[in-house]
Amino acid sequence: MQPVGVPTATLLAPCVEYRASAAKRRTRELAEETPVALVYDGSTEAVMMATPADLEDFALGFSLTEGLIESPSEIGELTMLHSEAGIELRMWLAGPSANAYRTRRRRLTGPTGCGLCGIESLAEAIRPSRVVGKGRHWQAADVAAAITMLAEGQTLHRQTHATHAAAFYRHGSGTAITREDVGRHNALDKLGGAIARSRADASQGALVITSRVSVEMVQKAAAIGAPLLIAVSAPTALAVRTAEAANITLIGVARHSDWELYTHPHRVLLE
Repeated sequence: MQPVGVPTATLLAPCVEYRASAAKRRTRELAEETPVALVYDGSTEAVMMATPADLEDFALGFSLTEGLIESPSEIGELTMLHSEAGIELRMWLAGPSANAYRTRRRRLTGPTGCGLCGIESLAEAIRPSRVVGKGRHWQAADVAAAITMLAEGQTLHRQTHATHAAAFYRHGSGTAITREDVGRHNALDKLGGAIARSRADASQGALVITSRVSVEMVQKAAAIGAPLLIAVSAPTALAVRTAEAANITLIGVARHSDWELYTHPHRVLLE
């Protein structure tokens, strides 16, 4: 049993490996997941199954991408409470956000990375996204570099083979901010929080994700302010329409130097 206290992102577990008609005992590093409650002004907004790492980034990123705040300064206080049941991220909102939150309380209780469970209306599921700015132009080689950098930053996935990742690739810097989680939405929320905390200019970079592109992933990318979203899997039709409306260049099925470009192709210089 995991002791009460600060949990770790992985747990070493015994298993029997069966390969090539032979069995052997070994240990496997597993990705940990735990209930994480996001609590605002004493009211629970969401309970997500998440990897217990980078939780300050998760709290900030979720608050930004769900439209609960406009800037990090609108969280007046953040504390973490660990218990046998899970982790509470207790936030107190400051300024206009506190009053706005009282008018739109909702509960969201879902399985790993669920981004739509518990919403109060269909209109909320397909709410209009923020329209991102002009951004910059990219070369085809930049897209390949971003995909490579995503793979290089997946430390937890190499240990467990059970997590998603989201990375922010900064043009020309050769570096990226990467966050991982068992949930694809959680990984992107954590990344959004990390970008905001580092004061990086999201309009000058690209978001790269390991998952398929559903509509809520595009909505979160728009809230972060990134004009280029690259995914290793394909988008849904609604995600493409949402990216078009949000002025986001959307690339899917990205593997090494091969990919598919769906919206706003003017940002990627192919020749």
